[in-house]
This record gives sequence, C-alpha cells and structure tokens, in this order.
Amino acid sequence: MKMRKSEHRYSWQRKLVKGIRRVSLAILIIWSVSPVAESNSLVLNEAAARLGQSLRETEDQLIRDMLAGTASVVNCVNGVNGDNPTELTRADVDGVVATLQGNDGDFVANVIEGQDKFGTGPVRDSYFGMCDTGMIGQLEAANGFINKAQYPNQANISPAEWGSIGNVRFFLSSRGSVTVAASLLGADVYNCFISAQDAYAKIEQNGVSAKFIYHPPGLTTKTRILVKSPLIDLEALTENAEGDRAQATERWAA
Repeated sequence: MKMRKSEHRYSWQRKLVKGIRRVSLAILIIWSVSPVAESNSLVLNEAAARLGQSLRETEDQLIRDMLAGTASVVNCVNGVNGDNPTELTRADVDGVVATLQGNDGDFVANVIEGQDKFGTGPVRDSYFGMCDTGMIGQLEAANGFINKAQYPNQANISPAEWGSIGNVRFFLSSRGSVTVAASLLGADVYNCFISAQDAYAKIEQNGVSAKFIYHPPGLTTKTRILVKSPLIDLEALTENAEGDRAQATERWAA
C-alpha cells in the first residue's frame, strides 16, 4: 500500500512478519591480553554497541528493499486530501484485507480476547503491516485505530508495534520505505507492506556470524602483516569447509 506523508517521528525498533526470521548475527568481542587492550576496554565496549546497532540498521534497510522489490502495489484512494495516493483510511486497510483473504492468506497473529479492563478492547485476527514511523499521524487518525496500550493482554507485544486497524497490526521502523515526492501533488509516499503468514521465507547460511575483533599494534597473524595501528574489524563470515570462506570486512581506526 502507498500513502501520503503525514509527519516525521523516529523509532529504532523493528518487527517482521512470521515467516521472515532474521539470520542471527552474534557480536563477538575478542580481547587481547596486552596492556593496549586493557587500556582501551571502555572504547571497545562503546564501539561494539555502536557497530552492533549499525549492523541491525543495515539489516533493516536490506530487508526493507527486499520487501519493496517483491510487493504488489495498491494505492490508497479513500482519503480526502485530494492527492493520489491519499492518506490511509480504514476503507483502504479493509480492501487489502479482503484481497489477502481472497487469496487464502492466513493471519499472522491470533485474536486477543477482550477482558474486564478499563479502556481496552479485543483485537482481531491480524495480518502484519510494516511501515515508516512517519505514518504515526495517519494511523492515529484512521477510523477504528486501537493503540497497543489498549490491548487487553500485553504479553508478547513488540516494542515496534504501534497499534491495529481492523485486521492489521502495524509495526514501525525509522528505516521504513519512503518514495520521495512521488504523489500527484509532489508529496512523499510511504510504502506500507501488509503481509500474510508465510509470505516470505529465509535460507540459512552455514556458520553465519559477525565477529568484532580488536588487533593491538604490533600483532602479526597468519592472514595479516604486522599491524602498525589499532584496528577494529567487523567481519561478517560465512564459514563452510576449511579454507573455503566468503569474508567481508569493514575496518575502523580505534
């Protein structure tokens, strides 16, 4: 679905539909016993946190582009702003739900039953919608929107979830898909991916991992010449047979 830009808000969380499971990339810090490593431990801890976040944000961007390259397009047309596509409305969401149901798409999440709690309401069986945080205003303004704080049961609610409209629960990311100045009136268009269960799959790679390695000055390894200055390497390794490794390396000076 495509909809017109509303407002800019930012969030670092993300959520993917069931059936898109991330390849687990562990961050491993390999410490040297040299005094250099000891004195730089705080720097390395901070660098590990920053590079780890960068790694996951890059994952979000890659998966976002994959989703954008494989999705069918349905423009929002039931809004009142006079643009094409218009702002998101309940009728647009219901139309996509009807299309998925017509193609036998299974719901991703089961119903959350109502309970005797003030300010809450039941949540329907749902597909998952994934979009940019700039959609917050349009989601809040849509008829029938239920914020996740109003769900009667808060178990297993993702931090990235914002709420639900009809049979769609929406998850937001600051790395969501946005097409700049693409509407009829030149506004930015937000691309919202609404998926049924098992709409996507993943293929495991053997031994996939991410290693965060610190090399102190003067260190010599089998594959590197003498290291003249401290380097921090974030290595994404795909380990198959010994001697047959696909390796991508990014380096930062410590």
